[in-house]
Amino acid sequence: MIQKLTAKEEDIMAIIWKLKKAFVKEIMMELQETLHYNTVSTIVRNLEEKQFVGHTAFGKTHQYHPLVSQEKYSQLIMQLNSQRYFGGSYKDMVSFFAKNEKISKKELEEILELIKE
Repeated sequence: MIQKLTAKEEDIMAIIWKLKKAFVKEIMMELQETLHYNTVSTIVRNLEEKQFVGHTAFGKTHQYHPLVSQEKYSQLIMQLNSQRYFGGSYKDMVSFFAKNEKISKKELEEILELIKE
């Protein structure tokens, strides 16, 4: 079973999903903040231990690729947030966004159309 990642792991995972495959130096170039090579490398190895990424070895260098899709991870996060904040009710979660004007009437209509399909 996949688990929730730390914020830094999510940042690096987002880059790996975007690039599809990447060396640590390529990941570092995409980061919004400056992190030391060893820090990024450690985070990527943690992601590998958690079975989020795999690697292809090129000598002593590794190129990393995702093993868990962004969609599958998003589903987990939405499920966890729904359980934690809305008692597992997606209806209550959508209502929350509607009441706080984070989702428009047009977007709600589009969601209804998706449900009807």
